[in-house]
Amino acid sequence: MADKQRFVGSTRVTRRKFLVTTGSSALASYLLLNRPAWASDANLARAGNFGELDATAAEGIDLYLENQDLLVAGNVGRAIAINGSIPGPVIRMTEGRDALIRVHNRLPEDTSIHWHGILLPFDMDGVPGISFAGIPAGETFTYRFPVRQNGTYWYHSHSGFQEQRGHYGQLIIEPAETDPVDYDVEHTVVLSDWTFEDPHGVFRNLKTVEGYYNFQRPTLANIDDQMQATGMTLAEVINKRLSWQGMRMDPTDIADVTGATYTFLMNGKAADENPVFLAEPGQKVRLRIVNASAQTFYDVRIPGLPITVVQADGQDIKPVETDEFRIAVAETYDVVVTLPDDQAYTLFAEAMDRSGYARGTLASRGGMSASVPELRRRPMLTMADMGMMMSGDMKDMKDMKDMEGMKDGGQDGMEMPMARHSESGLPTENLVDRVKHGPSGHGPASITMAQSAYRRLDYSGAGLGDDGWRVLSYSQLRALARPPLRRPPTREFYLHLTGNMHRFIWGFDGKKWSESDMIRFQYGERLRINMINDTMMSHPIHLHGMWMDLYAGGDLDTNPRKHTVNVQPAELLTVDITADAPGQWAFHCHLLYHMEAGMFRTVAVVRSLEGGPLNADA
Repeated sequence: MADKQRFVGSTRVTRRKFLVTTGSSALASYLLLNRPAWASDANLARAGNFGELDATAAEGIDLYLENQDLLVAGNVGRAIAINGSIPGPVIRMTEGRDALIRVHNRLPEDTSIHWHGILLPFDMDGVPGISFAGIPAGETFTYRFPVRQNGTYWYHSHSGFQEQRGHYGQLIIEPAETDPVDYDVEHTVVLSDWTFEDPHGVFRNLKTVEGYYNFQRPTLANIDDQMQATGMTLAEVINKRLSWQGMRMDPTDIADVTGATYTFLMNGKAADENPVFLAEPGQKVRLRIVNASAQTFYDVRIPGLPITVVQADGQDIKPVETDEFRIAVAETYDVVVTLPDDQAYTLFAEAMDRSGYARGTLASRGGMSASVPELRRRPMLTMADMGMMMSGDMKDMKDMKDMEGMKDGGQDGMEMPMARHSESGLPTENLVDRVKHGPSGHGPASITMAQSAYRRLDYSGAGLGDDGWRVLSYSQLRALARPPLRRPPTREFYLHLTGNMHRFIWGFDGKKWSESDMIRFQYGERLRINMINDTMMSHPIHLHGMWMDLYAGGDLDTNPRKHTVNVQPAELLTVDITADAPGQWAFHCHLLYHMEAGMFRTVAVVRSLEGGPLNADA
């Protein structure tokens, strides 16, 4: 890396204690989020001016967390700044060394830092109530752990809604050996979303009024727009809307929180602030892209330039050239692009629901800019997007309507595969493409489910693929080299992603975290989880402390390894896990408001499936 150029922007806790310390922070500490323009201080620091620190240097590093007024998109916002900025500083590490990080909490509330995607002892993972007690106001906590991997990752708070207030940053780990990625210049790209509302108020709005932030619903006023966009007749549009209404579903319900309250940021800067990423013509530029949003999925492209994806979630993959990719919340992608000439090119990150965008400029000189694409028409979910009417199964829509609102056990006669054990190992190739839903007992916490769940590895997501551009999908991801210790799993189970959108209840198998038991992994076992999304929204699912080997249609040599997997509506998605990390770990949806609403489980790695948690010191 010496010849590369780097650039950065200028004790046991009870469940009740966990909910108190991580589910809320005092409104008094939050103060005013949105001050009038006349209250702005010309000398106030702007968001996006972050630095870089080396956590594996001999002396370690210090992070200072405090409430601070910053100019966000030109307005004064009350943020949680890390060393005076949002995002926080880029933290670098080197594989094979020990990281030493002292976190000084200057907030009037507890806080935490989770090192997302990092393999470490569970008591260094940074999840209050699961792996440690949190960092009380006015105190310092020291993180120390060996660095056992390399790649692009990130860090963020796991306390309440602090992540929404700017408590996040990028983490880059240099490889101990030669980096297989060929590049000349690298840049940090942190995507996020910002609201001047109190995040607790946002959560209350979501719980109180269905679709509170969805201002793109079909109405009489926009019926002509829908006819023109789809080519349907008036009667066809009306019939389609009646079908969705009959199922109590909204085809525009793409995102819970939208540009109605969000400002979309790239490296802490709004689109009109235009962060610039410098390179010389002919240079290969590595963009380390992290989606540190609370809720926003982004569709990323550089109009006029192909991009080559070389890393997913910090893991090297066989390079894939494409034109666009969707990055779910908490995912990371490294891409390489060659600046062909002395012109400016727009790095465009469009919100999935088309309610706004973040952008920057790739150029050879500061101050340059390129044209900014117009926002595309916001997508509307189709029955295919919902996993229905596939393979000629035209009755799925009726089945879905009939199943909504059924009481526990109401799906008698439908088939759901049972969990399996196999001493010789379960199949690892050519897995089934579809399963019927079957009896669930999920009750009122789960509505709007399709009869069947499908593999959707070739599907990039609603609103993509109609422009003639190449779009990345999970089916294209292949590990550059076979990950170590990978073997067939010997046990599997099914886990349903469930939700009641009308009441904003989210969970697994119809239960919120407060109602659920621990999920137990036996230490040393190779385990398979088949996730089935019963909801009409995508969910980025993150497992702490262990890798998830994603079944992407490949084999044991080539399937990619990820820390976060995006499970799309009506999708059957399979991951294999080696339970090699003693302790208790978080397993959750990374949409912040879904996690806070209950889509969270505790995983305990145990000595036996009948025993208690494994002693981390054993």
